[in-house]
Amino acid sequence: MDRLLSMTDAKDQIKTILDIASDLKSGKITEKPLKDKYLGMIFEKSSTRTRVSFEVGMHQLGGTPLYLSSKDLQLNRGEPIPDTARVLSRFLDCIMIRAKKHENVEELADYASIPIISGLTDKEHPCQAFADLLTIKEYKGDYNRKLVFIGDGNNVCNSLLLASAYVGMDMVVACPEGYEPDKEIYELAKEEAKKTNANISIEHNIHEAVKDADVLYTDVWVSMGDEEEQEERERIFKPYQINKQLLSEAKEDAIVMHCLPAIRDQEITDDVMTSSQSAIWDQAENRLHAQKAILYTILKE
Repeated sequence: MDRLLSMTDAKDQIKTILDIASDLKSGKITEKPLKDKYLGMIFEKSSTRTRVSFEVGMHQLGGTPLYLSSKDLQLNRGEPIPDTARVLSRFLDCIMIRAKKHENVEELADYASIPIISGLTDKEHPCQAFADLLTIKEYKGDYNRKLVFIGDGNNVCNSLLLASAYVGMDMVVACPEGYEPDKEIYELAKEEAKKTNANISIEHNIHEAVKDADVLYTDVWVSMGDEEEQEERERIFKPYQINKQLLSEAKEDAIVMHCLPAIRDQEITDDVMTSSQSAIWDQAENRLHAQKAILYTILKE
């Protein structure tokens, strides 16, 4: 794997990356194979988990991370993305970028001669999906499960659709009409799911969606860039809140996940976030182990 812009880039290496993540987390892998390797981290959007997990992870693997705010780069003054890609390729071994537009990350990858990792775009968030798969495997033991993503069919949802299809996990997107996931990704996920006997679907009735669910997953209703729609989104998504009543309609041992940050008592209630069924904090920690596994896979010689 020489890049990770989408879950499609990793479809044949998902198991390998997850096994490496588990071994790194358990201490079975203790080597530091990335000595003298340099990771440039470009951020066009604010970040907590993505920045810290990549920065700490690169250090733990023996490498050096460099934080590169887009405000400090010449990109902010209009330098073309191809020029930046060509130059940074002479200095670095890999670039992780959190960008506003997916096409900009694709352009960066087209002109760079080093691996590019997407730390989030408006289309996908593959790094998050790897942490999510790791968490589900830890809690449930396998992927013969039903995952219900509740809320906006956003970038996280898109990557989870592909991830679920590739590992053979059923996934339902429970969302209001007009807030479905990317159509192209949804159709691709459905095609891939045929190969793994997974069921991929969209359901607007949230109560129907959560029946027999093993995992309930949600994200904020107002993502970065959607702030102008805040009032309308809060009104439309109000019935799609994960609360104790909704959780009781899933399987008795269902777990709850959230990619964070969370707006408590909006998309998810505080009592559910802190309940015994919450896997959210382990999920957040697994960003570190998943990111390390991705770096290990891409950069280890």
